[in-house]
Amino acid sequence: MLYPNADTWRDATAKRVMLFGMSGLGKTHLSKLLRDAGDWFHYSVDYRIGTRYMGEFIADNFKREAMKVPLLRELLLSDSVYISSNITFDNLAPLSTYLGKPGNPDQGGLPFHEYMTRQEQHRAAEIAALSDTAHFIARAGDLYGYANFICDTGGSICEVINPNDPQDPLMTRLTKHVLPVWIKGSDAHTSELIRRFDRAPKPMYYQPDFLQDAWAAYQHETDLPAARINPDAFVRWTYARALAHRAPRYAAMAENWGLTVTAEEVANIRTASDFTDLIAGKLPD
Repeated sequence: MLYPNADTWRDATAKRVMLFGMSGLGKTHLSKLLRDAGDWFHYSVDYRIGTRYMGEFIADNFKREAMKVPLLRELLLSDSVYISSNITFDNLAPLSTYLGKPGNPDQGGLPFHEYMTRQEQHRAAEIAALSDTAHFIARAGDLYGYANFICDTGGSICEVINPNDPQDPLMTRLTKHVLPVWIKGSDAHTSELIRRFDRAPKPMYYQPDFLQDAWAAYQHETDLPAARINPDAFVRWTYARALAHRAPRYAAMAENWGLTVTAEEVANIRTASDFTDLIAGKLPD
């Protein structure tokens, strides 16, 4: 690991960490806390995906919808209006909306083949954004003078690498620059994440094989054709299965490349010093 023991970590003048785990367990909250402390650079992988690598797809989708409205069509064709997304660290809705959900078009669903196309776009974008980590470490130092760096990954990082291969190329590159830290949730956290998702289902990225199997199984279970599937119902049904699918993948990542902290421990962090102590306590003496 980048920091083989607690003393190396504590003495490091540049502390560089990559947080991973399910969305909703504190990755962005902790990243913002460290950033607000004043000496940590916060690199959001989801923000980078939505701006650098999928920004054009997102804006074009807005324009496609606007072209259906005669007034907006006329203004767009005459370059009289400008349409773009306004993604922020705290609002990734444009990216989620673009990814969409498969199912009944009358309920906002996408044809499954289009949904899979957008999933593949996200996979490529996530790999590219993760690969930019070293560039942003250098940029944070050169431009802004930040030595400490927190990489806030999306929940689907475990889907774009092979967590069971200690020689996975992307993770091998990343671990030369950052210490991977898994924020592990309890069964209670899992139940709460499912309840939260059930109230407001959001698009997610899934591995193609997992998604294909889920789509086929849901159609079989409901006895519905693709065009009649409720998009929200499908993603709700899929989400709990995705949590179970991802848990062992996160665990393998922590085993092969990093360390584990609990969501409860993260929730108790109040200062950057608390974070330093937590990580030191997970490393060998």
